[in-house]
Amino acid sequence: MTSINPTQLTARIERWPIAGAFTISRGAKTEAVVVTAEISRNGQAGRGECVPYARYGETPETTLAAIEAMREPLRQGLDRAGLQSAMPPGAARNALDCALLDLEARLSGRRAWELLGSAAPRPATTAYTISLGTPEAMAEATAKAAARPLLKIKLGGDGDDARIAAVRRAAPRAELIVDANEAWTPDNLARNLAACADAGVTLVEQPLPAGRDEALAQIRRPIAVCADESVHARASLEALRGRYDAVNIKLDKTGGVTEALAMAEAARALGLDIMVGCMVATSLAMAPAMLLTPQARFVDLDGPLLLAKDRDDGLRYDGSIVYPPERSLWG
Repeated sequence: MTSINPTQLTARIERWPIAGAFTISRGAKTEAVVVTAEISRNGQAGRGECVPYARYGETPETTLAAIEAMREPLRQGLDRAGLQSAMPPGAARNALDCALLDLEARLSGRRAWELLGSAAPRPATTAYTISLGTPEAMAEATAKAAARPLLKIKLGGDGDDARIAAVRRAAPRAELIVDANEAWTPDNLARNLAACADAGVTLVEQPLPAGRDEALAQIRRPIAVCADESVHARASLEALRGRYDAVNIKLDKTGGVTEALAMAEAARALGLDIMVGCMVATSLAMAPAMLLTPQARFVDLDGPLLLAKDRDDGLRYDGSIVYPPERSLWG
């Protein structure tokens, strides 16, 4: 049905410089390339931000095109419920899902979590990421962040036992989680898990490549293992049985906060712990993910802390404590 004041959509690609470089097992980057969507109706505008992920065949240009392809369906009245079947999970749907929810909140004068019937987000301790490098370089970066209570350490395969040992020496009191980004193999899996256990690591994220992680079900896991690239939306949860203890829920994988909240509930029903994660992006991308913090065992929403500059109305960070968004930002 066409509204008297039809819905308008604008979208664009934005580039936000990273402070230094961000390095994982698949490579390094010096800027965060995001795609934003703004949906306007009746004098109000809702915003959403996503990060296209080359790992899943997404580019900024194809993501922008997918968003703009929804211009006419939105003008004709496509709502957030209809969006879930109109687009597949992924970055483009995330931007639109979050923008629609933001718009609903602004039109109703209520906060997004109230509209969803969810618990209000709360201040949370976020992980702070240490990029992959030599043991010496990682120890140096860790020492500068050693006062933070939760550090996320990027690992990359061979030599990870030396890296995590060096990191632990540099931050003897911090809780450590590590992320291998699919870089380990069945041959070094047990050795690297043992090295992480020796360093007092709490959680290891995605040690083996997605689709080739059956070895996780065949060994005794000395610490909890979290799925990231192996899990997307709810349909991918069942395959994790026996292999993983937790799931990293990222809005760019689930296709928005609507699916993310449903996925968190389903994951918990399977006995899986929740991590709410992010790509390197601005506070506009982090804000909707804050709605998952009441259910999350681990919060990894440090994207804006890794940028040279965030949005003017960005989230408030007090050290490693991240606070829920103000109305001016989102929701």
